[in-house]
Amino acid sequence: MTNLQKPVGSKFGAASTAAEVIEGIDLSGKTAIVTGGYSGLGLETARALRSAGAQVIVPARDLNKAAAALAGIEGVQIEPMDLIDPASINAFAQRFLASGQPLHILVNSAGIMAGPLARDARGYEAQFATNHLGHFQLVRQLWPALLQANGARVVSVSSWGHRRSPVIFEDPNFERREYEGWAAYGQSKTANILFALELDKRGKSDGVRAFSLHPGSIVGTGLQKHVSHEELRAFGVIDENGNQILDPARQMKTVEQGAATSVWCAVSAQLDGMGGVYCENCEVAELYDDKSPQSFGVMPYAVDPEAAERLWTLSEQLTL
Repeated sequence: MTNLQKPVGSKFGAASTAAEVIEGIDLSGKTAIVTGGYSGLGLETARALRSAGAQVIVPARDLNKAAAALAGIEGVQIEPMDLIDPASINAFAQRFLASGQPLHILVNSAGIMAGPLARDARGYEAQFATNHLGHFQLVRQLWPALLQANGARVVSVSSWGHRRSPVIFEDPNFERREYEGWAAYGQSKTANILFALELDKRGKSDGVRAFSLHPGSIVGTGLQKHVSHEELRAFGVIDENGNQILDPARQMKTVEQGAATSVWCAVSAQLDGMGGVYCENCEVAELYDDKSPQSFGVMPYAVDPEAAERLWTLSEQLTL
């Protein structure tokens, strides 16, 4: 396996914010779509891209909630879409393609985490369906617009939580094994990384590059609604009074810091000519090594080209 996971010497770091990363970048004339762009990391990503002059479109399941959250950001367009509803994804993509616009940046930021077992209408496990399959289908439907950009980036927000599980190809939807919320989350986040790897392989000759990333451990994004106070304390991200612990060096960040790596992957000139890599702290991450004192990085199984190709084939079959 060729190891692409080598740092590039970014001038940013763990404590950098999205506003700092976007400073001096001109995205006038560019179009960006940000899923999950009306809460948490997605909202901050949408804000940063819009501040640089991009036309930003936020697909949303809850239009009223999106309108309220985005009210302070002038010019963001909100469109209906639900990642767990294939017909809704297709309808959104068809509307966008009908506009004739190229798509320069697609940030797949929406997600759910560690909830109880739930399934979509097809019977697929909800975290795998939402976090991976919905975005897989969205990218494939928007492919003509990505090609039209003559240089596009697709950014998938994964997580260090990918360490909790590889993709279990024999039973991705927990039909023959006991369901465990964190394992399901880990599998979906590994899928985000593998998807970026294979997408980049398939798209780079046409100018479509893909990246995945860990934003950090961020409290208050809405993602933790199924995580108990006790679990958050056990993870070391809140104190005994329920207050968030901030320590960017240990990946415990503010929303503004967490969105920085998404924005860096979307706009950094240092990544020109690159793709298929997993990033953290506004930098290309190294492979995780359990013999090293480093505590983060990317698990080797998440950047395995054979697994990436296998996941693509499986995802095609599941989204027919």
